Amino acid sequence: MLRFQALGRLTVTNDLGDCTPTAPMARRVLAQLLLCSNNIVMLDAIIDELWGDKPPKSAVPTAQTYIYQLRRQFEPWVPEGTVEQVLATCGTGYMLRVDPDQLDLAAFLRLSKQGRTALAAGDPAAAARLLRQALDLWSGPALADVTAGPSIQAHVVHLTEQRAHTVELRIQADAMLGRHRELVGELKAMLLTHPLNEWYHAQLIKALASSGRRNESLVAYQHLRRTLSAELGLEPSGCCGNSIRRCWPDATPGRTGGSRGGPSRSSSPGSHRPAESTGMDRGSPRGDPRPRRCRPTCCAGAGRRRRPGCAR
Repeated sequence: MLRFQALGRLTVTNDLGDCTPTAPMARRVLAQLLLCSNNIVMLDAIIDELWGDKPPKSAVPTAQTYIYQLRRQFEPWVPEGTVEQVLATCGTGYMLRVDPDQLDLAAFLRLSKQGRTALAAGDPAAAARLLRQALDLWSGPALADVTAGPSIQAHVVHLTEQRAHTVELRIQADAMLGRHRELVGELKAMLLTHPLNEWYHAQLIKALASSGRRNESLVAYQHLRRTLSAELGLEPSGCCGNSIRRCWPDATPGRTGGSRGGPSRSSSPGSHRPAESTGMDRGSPRGDPRPRRCRPTCCAGAGRRRRPGCAR
């Protein structure tokens, strides 16, 4: 039975070993068919993937030749006479028929969906197990050794986002199970390649605090503030602010200074009130507490206003 791997290098294996096509263009056609497995891929879409808006005059017969090469590659490993059913011609297009257990991509999508369902149902143990199984199917970037045209590239971007979301769900499940210490190292490593991902920072802050490392959680928040300010001119969003408030209830997320990484204590009410007047006039020499007497002329005459500070 043929088995296909797309979550990493493109490989095709059988019971005896590797039977991956080696011709670059045939590999691209196979990649496109796998990404749309059990669905029709039109010949025009294959031509657009291979040559873009500048196809050669022989594009149609050349693309058909790549289909023929793939069939010859698969023929020894499928039941006799069924190769044209496995890689079928459907009008002006082609369909690669594969069972779910033949393609790692199909298994990933199935397991990740089951994991999401378990997490939503309040079963983090099952969710963590299923999501970890889904992620274990990846051995590198999707179709890492295939030159991608527009169609393949769009699928790869989508798969990359699905993988990242699955990682986030698995981290949530592990956190719900109290695996905070295990998450600290993983999150720190992830932030080396995703330094502006605030969600990862928020999870690291919570994992550190839940592991008894509250001071380090504050340092992590301060590092995020500096990074966002330097790179984007922004302050951390609410998710990180909420995390630091849960760890340091008396800290203000925007002002988490203090000695040795600790939060500054909130000032007591009235500590910022202006000093009460002592009756001393700033104009009096050497702080003479007596009110300054005005000259006779300053208040002389009806309707003239007194100078500020003048005694009646």
